[in-house]
Amino acid sequence: MRIIIAGAGEVGTHLAKLLSRENMEISLLDENPDKLGDLSATYDILTKVGSPTSIRDLRDLRTKDCDLFISVTPHETENMTACLIANSLGAKRTLARIDNYEYLMPENKKFFEQMGLNHLIYPEVLAANNIVESLRTNWMRYHFSLCDGKLELCVVKVRAGAPVIGQTFRSGYYAHGHYRIVAIKRMNETIIPNGNDYVKEGDMVYVVSTKEQINFTREQLGKPKREIKSIIFFGGGRITHKACLSLPEDKQIKIIEPDKKQCEYISEKLPNALVIHAEPSDMETLLNEGLQEADAVVATMDSSESNIFACLTAKRFGVRKTIAEIESIDFIPMAEGLDIGSVLNKKTITASYIYQMLLGANVRNLANADAEIVEFEAHESSPITKDMIKNLCLPADTNIGGIVRAGEGLLVNGDTQILPGDQVVVFCKSHALRKLEKLFK
Repeated sequence: MRIIIAGAGEVGTHLAKLLSRENMEISLLDENPDKLGDLSATYDILTKVGSPTSIRDLRDLRTKDCDLFISVTPHETENMTACLIANSLGAKRTLARIDNYEYLMPENKKFFEQMGLNHLIYPEVLAANNIVESLRTNWMRYHFSLCDGKLELCVVKVRAGAPVIGQTFRSGYYAHGHYRIVAIKRMNETIIPNGNDYVKEGDMVYVVSTKEQINFTREQLGKPKREIKSIIFFGGGRITHKACLSLPEDKQIKIIEPDKKQCEYISEKLPNALVIHAEPSDMETLLNEGLQEADAVVATMDSSESNIFACLTAKRFGVRKTIAEIESIDFIPMAEGLDIGSVLNKKTITASYIYQMLLGANVRNLANADAEIVEFEAHESSPITKDMIKNLCLPADTNIGGIVRAGEGLLVNGDTQILPGDQVVVFCKSHALRKLEKLFK
């Protein structure tokens, strides 16, 4: 597959890096040579200095032969224009990053497709959806439904006192069959655990479970169950606006916004929210408005530093659930190390969404970890079905998390034998993906 990505910002660059591992021909276009740097030397990516709206530059990239043209520059008009030109030059499909919610309305989809715009993506809406899901599953850092909801992936930071701490995988402690730890993020390292590994305090663990066992899983990870009723948002921008529209009506919402005009605008759009004109650093106002009594704080201001500070302050006053929007991808590891709760980056969310869309629902990139979640289907001739899991020569850095058989989600162990027709959820480092595919052919 040939893919052209216009815009070498963090979305375009992150997406290009993800796709370069998938044996695809990736071209990355940007007007600024500094953004392209030495990407072509480090990754299997063709880079070109040029304009996304230049017919000559798009012709030079052989846009007429590309399977998908993606434009993710910061400018909506430029993205849409680039996609229209690419479509006219012969690109089979196009995708544009936008910032107008009206364009996403179902009734407008056919209109844009007739113009040559096949897919539209709005990062702020994806980020807002992420916030709503994070508040719903508030004891987790991240949450994924796998195999149409038959299995659940919980990403949790392990606190002191959790029963799982110090338990080696070969000890038999995890032989209960209620959940399976498939990956561990420790500092900047992603570990696919083997028998000698164990969970430490502060680890981010990736756990597969079923809906029926989710409460047992939560207890084992040392997480109390709490309902979120009151939420304070720092920043009244588009992410906050879209998130508030999607939250249940019984939530008590307050929005702290320093810009008076934005306060007036958001008050009109969200009549059920209490909008407070105040600086996020005004501690007197924050305490008067009940910061210390809030169930959750969500910081989506323009400044990553301000969002981090807001969440750290909330944690200091006992707020259990905090979510910080981090603008720079480079800030994410540092922010996670500060223990500010869930970290949200609309650029990685956007890139991962496009990545999953391209590869189908069967492949997705693990949140902030160097690993993939892959859903395979086993066939009659698949080598994976020939013996029990413990006897298979699985590639290194690979872990089978669970299967769906006859519509039922099941966890696996070494004695499990995969059968033809099973849907199999596999966790692996990126380099092992191609080797895994051979086991399912």
